[in-house]
Amino acid sequence: MKILIVGGGGREHAIAWKLAQSPKVSKLYCAPGNAGIAEIAQCINIKAEDVDGICRFAKDNKIDLAVIGPEVPLSLGIVDLLTENGIKAFGPNRKCAQLESSKSFTKAFLTRHGIPTAGYKEFTDIEHLKASTGIFGYPMVIKADGLAAGKGVVIADDEASAISAIDQIMGDKIFGTAGDKIVVEEHLTGIEASVLCFVDGKTIVPMESAQDYKRIFDEDKGPNTGGMGTYSPSLIFNEVLETQIRERILEPTIKGFQKDGLDYKGVLFIGLMITDEGPKVIEFNNRFGDPETQSVLPRMKTDLVNIINAVLEEKLDEQVIEWSDQKAVCVIMASAGYPGEYSKGKVISGLDDLDKDVIVFHSGTKYVSKEGVDLAEKQEDSLIVTNGGRVLGITALGQTHEEAREKAYKNIERISFEGAQYRKDIGILNRR
Repeated sequence: MKILIVGGGGREHAIAWKLAQSPKVSKLYCAPGNAGIAEIAQCINIKAEDVDGICRFAKDNKIDLAVIGPEVPLSLGIVDLLTENGIKAFGPNRKCAQLESSKSFTKAFLTRHGIPTAGYKEFTDIEHLKASTGIFGYPMVIKADGLAAGKGVVIADDEASAISAIDQIMGDKIFGTAGDKIVVEEHLTGIEASVLCFVDGKTIVPMESAQDYKRIFDEDKGPNTGGMGTYSPSLIFNEVLETQIRERILEPTIKGFQKDGLDYKGVLFIGLMITDEGPKVIEFNNRFGDPETQSVLPRMKTDLVNIINAVLEEKLDEQVIEWSDQKAVCVIMASAGYPGEYSKGKVISGLDDLDKDVIVFHSGTKYVSKEGVDLAEKQEDSLIVTNGGRVLGITALGQTHEEAREKAYKNIERISFEGAQYRKDIGILNRR
């Protein structure tokens, strides 16, 4: 099979790494990819958002399967376009992609089908919203309705910070049109966790659990990011909780899809808050989570191609998915200034000095010549430089969470680039 992966971050590197292990794969492409992906796939200079360009490439190169990584091309209908042109695509169609591209769409879906979630109200008028600050008390959860690269959520502790966030999101449009509508939610307390699920329209099958760390600094301080690290399995998961998630969330969700005519095929990421009342849904995402994928896929023993085919053929109920008992910890190295403004082009060193069983997933990297010219692939004397806010994900496996943690941090100390920052508490149970 010739497979095209769409995207260029750590999630896509993890997907490429897993697909490359399949004997069914004869050629891997990635658009646009990054320096790490270039080691195992041919990177194509097409942006993930260029759905027409990706479709043309897929047709011209007789691609057998396209695997869509990021949310933006999904929201633009890339799966619909590829399918119309006779190319199999793994990911939800445009209609289903609203579950991530619109917070209000998801909240209405959850409420309609009795799935536990926080109370909410939506606003399109800035003055009405300002007059309603504190409607659920404080902290006040303020969400840009549309896609904001994982950064569109502000938790305001008081009225002043709430007004400031509203002015930035809806007034200054820091997230563009994503902030035309704002969803205000009741603040949930508990422990966050994530469940990634395969869905074939009829069946929903959860993967192994994971926990993500959204805040930039240790002890969950500072602004939200796209994710600063993850580990799997989550330390809070047990048989009772898994039963609650299946009965209260997964089963009503797949029934809700069917009732609403949502032919969902792909991966559904469910962000959860484990409260005293049980698990509640914080968000749905339409794809593999980033960075959760970097800790979950290294534990998957089953051929990912087989699972994808089972989803597309609506035979997921017949597919056995096996997992390693090992624990995984992934620590993200990010650029100075992230999640705010940051510079690029910092030379990365130490990647050749790591333990052989440690996996480095590239999130924001590229190859350049010694003169600083961009390169599509590794060449003699080429350098790897930073090319994003999140730069690398260092993943280690161990028989225990602590063993995996120690291995990840021991190796991350060998990697350096100017301004590198990373959290020191990844893999420790977040009890916030």
